[in-house]
Amino acid sequence: MISFENDYLEGAHEKVLEKIVETNYIQEPGYGNDSFSKEAIAKIKEVIDQPDASVYFLSGGTQTNQVVIDAVLKKYEGVIGADTSHINVHEAGAIEFSGHKVLTLPSKKGKITAAQVQKYINDLYEDSNYTHMVTPGMVYITYPTEYGTLYTKSELEALSRICKSFNIPLYIDGARLGYGLVSADADIDIKDIARLADIFYIGGTKIGALCGEAIVFSHQYKPQHFNTVIKQHGALLAKSRLVGVQFSTLFTNNLYFDISIHAVKMAMKIKKAFVNKGYQLYIDSPTNQQFFLIDNHTITELSKKVKFTCWEKYDEEHKIVRFATSWATREKDIDFLIEQI
Repeated sequence: MISFENDYLEGAHEKVLEKIVETNYIQEPGYGNDSFSKEAIAKIKEVIDQPDASVYFLSGGTQTNQVVIDAVLKKYEGVIGADTSHINVHEAGAIEFSGHKVLTLPSKKGKITAAQVQKYINDLYEDSNYTHMVTPGMVYITYPTEYGTLYTKSELEALSRICKSFNIPLYIDGARLGYGLVSADADIDIKDIARLADIFYIGGTKIGALCGEAIVFSHQYKPQHFNTVIKQHGALLAKSRLVGVQFSTLFTNNLYFDISIHAVKMAMKIKKAFVNKGYQLYIDSPTNQQFFLIDNHTITELSKKVKFTCWEKYDEEHKIVRFATSWATREKDIDFLIEQI
């Protein structure tokens, strides 16, 4: 059965697989000291125009969020994020498991604002009991958000300014970064992300890689002994070349962004078809995740033909459902889906 459940259903882009096979018998040192990882780091620094940045590779998104947040925050600090954020809803308490509370703010279309962050922190320190509360040590956002929406450049600039005013880092989860940056609604590029975020990661797992995320730290926020912290979390790959080879390939000849364009194009075709057939958008996403408000009976019938995700309950008669596309989504599968609705 054809599935639109998520954007990591397939393996890896053929050019990535070809490079893994091509380099398979080349002997390389481990733990990030291989030439492929070094090559990938150089390419990423060039693309983001940040020669002084520090780049590290991990294998998955939840792992990346937990390791980064735990490495950067002090023991008594927590991380501010949207109530809908991945670290709050879909990471099984991984952040709290490492000893840091997620401090949630109510979101609108998956986003939080600089004004909310400022008010939260100001209100905290105006409370005479603030020493009994968790201290905010970071602001976490996703780009795109969990609902496929995008922060504008002005919104990111405002968040960046407010974080700097409180001397805390802005951390951007970029699990789907490519799908956001190539959207027709995006008014930023990856250099803007690198300029405005103190820490961010470039998602590979959802965009052409078998696995892998590339963490980028600005000079100010690079943790000391970060490889040691990674290993303490059980996340340091001996064969780190696996991720290095993949990112080196993805950042050769614009491959990362080109395959992201395909995913968004397929998602826009889904959106147009659903809307034309009278389905209601739950949220207007310009990226690879599309959300619709569908009645329970239609969901039951449609799920017999294609797979998708029931995101959350809306009311007794309706659910919010998600259809996700990826770099590997075939247009003929989109056409099949459209026939079923």
